[in-house]
Amino acid sequence: MVDDGRAAAVNEVFRQIGTPAPGGIVCVVDHASNAVPEDIALGIPAHLLHEHIALDIGTEAIAGLLSRDHAIPAHIAAVSRLVCDLNREESAPGLVPAASDGHPIPGNVGVDREGRLARFHRPYHSALEQWLAAAQPALILSLHSFTPRLETSDAARPWQVGVLYNQDDRAARIAIPLLAAHGFNVGDNLPYSGRDLNYTMNRHAEGEGRAYLGIELRQDLVRTPAEHSRWAAILADIVQRVASALR
Repeated sequence: MVDDGRAAAVNEVFRQIGTPAPGGIVCVVDHASNAVPEDIALGIPAHLLHEHIALDIGTEAIAGLLSRDHAIPAHIAAVSRLVCDLNREESAPGLVPAASDGHPIPGNVGVDREGRLARFHRPYHSALEQWLAAAQPALILSLHSFTPRLETSDAARPWQVGVLYNQDDRAARIAIPLLAAHGFNVGDNLPYSGRDLNYTMNRHAEGEGRAYLGIELRQDLVRTPAEHSRWAAILADIVQRVASALR
């Protein structure tokens, strides 16, 4: 992770880096971390914590660069999605997954779900709610990444970047042609639809009338420091142009 030296808040659930400016752009990264608290045993092989089921590969580093080099502060998850998926409704079965992409997560079977909600999910969203209320951003960048191929599916995922949205597609409609102009194969609500999986932005953006841009980067393109820097520069340019067009 790039350390921008300006961490505003840190705990076991989230980190906030950079200082938001009213009317500016902020970044939210729900699946940035593969951290598992010491008192939680998932019962999985250690190598799986470095795979897509545990975190959105590359997003933490890119968010750090966006904050450090492009003045786009970020609210970043500090716990693995295998412990508690922060981008799921409280009632969603996948909030505390018993399996992910064909891999059983035995430590989550019969777990105290309410305990995970109280410890991780609610504090994360409460802090994000307060952070956004103070920031009053013109645009939220919701940053995720996706695996090129699921282990439980033979379907190819050729898109290099996806743009996700639910009902509010204002930013998406501007961003898709801008990304295509870079030569990318852009997924319009692909590799999956924001109408199905969009909890954080549904709650904090669409539910509050805030404009947002949901971005999914393919993980084989965001593994090295050079790739992180490239994508941070591209995304900084895109979101600034989207924010200007929305004004």
